[in-house]
Amino acid sequence: MLKKFIPIAAFVLGVFQTFAQAPEQPNIVFILVDDLGYHDLSVTGSSYYETPHIDQLANRSYQFSQGYSASPVCSPARASLMTGLTPATHGVTDWIGAGYGEAWRKAGRHTKLLPPNYEHALRASYLTLPEALRDSGYDTFFAGKWHLGGEGSYPEDHGFDINVGGYAAGSPMGGYFAPYDNPKMEQGPDGENLSIRLANETAKFISQEHQKPFFAMLSFYTVHGPIQTTEEKWAKYREKAEKLGIADHGFEMERRLPIRQYQDNPVYAGLVEAMDDAVGIVTAALAKAGLDENTIIVFTSDHGGVASGDAFSTSNLPLRGGKGYQWEGGLRVPYFIKVPGQKELIALDVPASGIDFYPTLLELAGVEMPENIQMEGVSLAPAMKDKKLADRSLYWHYPHYGNQGGDPSSIVRDGDWKLIYYWEDESVELYNLATDPGEQTNLAFSKPKESKRLTTKLMKWLAETDANKPTMDPEYSEALHQEVLDKFKTVRRQAVEDERLKMLNPAYVPNADWWGSKVTKD
Repeated sequence: MLKKFIPIAAFVLGVFQTFAQAPEQPNIVFILVDDLGYHDLSVTGSSYYETPHIDQLANRSYQFSQGYSASPVCSPARASLMTGLTPATHGVTDWIGAGYGEAWRKAGRHTKLLPPNYEHALRASYLTLPEALRDSGYDTFFAGKWHLGGEGSYPEDHGFDINVGGYAAGSPMGGYFAPYDNPKMEQGPDGENLSIRLANETAKFISQEHQKPFFAMLSFYTVHGPIQTTEEKWAKYREKAEKLGIADHGFEMERRLPIRQYQDNPVYAGLVEAMDDAVGIVTAALAKAGLDENTIIVFTSDHGGVASGDAFSTSNLPLRGGKGYQWEGGLRVPYFIKVPGQKELIALDVPASGIDFYPTLLELAGVEMPENIQMEGVSLAPAMKDKKLADRSLYWHYPHYGNQGGDPSSIVRDGDWKLIYYWEDESVELYNLATDPGEQTNLAFSKPKESKRLTTKLMKWLAETDANKPTMDPEYSEALHQEVLDKFKTVRRQAVEDERLKMLNPAYVPNADWWGSKVTKD
């Protein structure tokens, strides 16, 4: 159910010139979706999900077809967006709340390695993107998921003047329909949709009279589990899946967990559509306020789609893996930047990372980079002006197992080469992404010189960043580990297959009120 990758379009210099000549500092709206895969939009290849509002935005944006998250899981990626630093540097290397050390084993994981400890909040010493913009005269607003620490490390502690709904939780407590369980947001009427509520809060802020430019960040809890939708949206996508053809089996085994092979989850599709509806509310508010011609809009995801683990919601094929994985399905994300005056799609094949938004937005806004701050990201503005970026390598460091089936690993991408180093056994995988974006052919043995060069380069970077590392578990039991894997291959796989067919059954009813979306009066 997937179309091809976005084609490379011709560069339109006049668009950027129009923006560069704008008389006022631009507003910035940053839209971040949780757990959205690269192919989870119709504009990026899905023939199942329907995202007309995002498609319209994307088709008037710079689309980076090689856009990456800084991490395959949420908190590290979000900290990188805020700081312009890689997780190895800022220290938030796993989602905040994940187990580590002996607690990992005691939770029944039985893996060869014990994951290392990590920073459990975004450090106050970092000058964040909203702080840099606020210091330059911007009003700042945040709505939605934060997941970068508890009390003392909320959005308002890191540069946002207003915070609606952002706190320690990484998923929507109370679900996607009111009543919610969120201490940072006033209760809504029963049955209210969370994505729509957050979009309305953002639209309300946009519509206010502003004496200064603003930076508004809408950080959706969608499409993170629990996946929930209305009966109407479920029915629409169940029928669509049936028309496209429902396969007898929907999963294959990856190394540890079953992984979804098809985009045919009608509940998840409804969740995606609700998020798209919410994006439409925000873009409409900009247009109504007359601000769409002087506003930069960013749209991206914190990492790849959940194909394995959690709710097993989507498929990232032809990219391998998904959230939590070391392959492209876990790292590559929708990466759109719309500048004022832009009327058409401009596709760029320049590798771009989540660490690059900070310096890029400052340059586009005409804000000087603050002095004496550490910055690993680079501005993409030169590439958007049809100038060549300086050659660089991209790095990732995730020394944890996570919940989705990925392995503790570190990665370097240099040109078209991507090397993955595995901490369990010090083995490597080498892929040429130009010819093998699905990472099916490991060239580590046939290209030993390239493997050695990139391994040396990666180890040098890890040493320079003083990256945290996993350790061998002295109580590791191969038998217990194999027992866990066997359960994944049998019990877990059968459970997700059953759940998939259950959701596709015309008689499917999750509960009486469809997760609270169906409000009835006595």
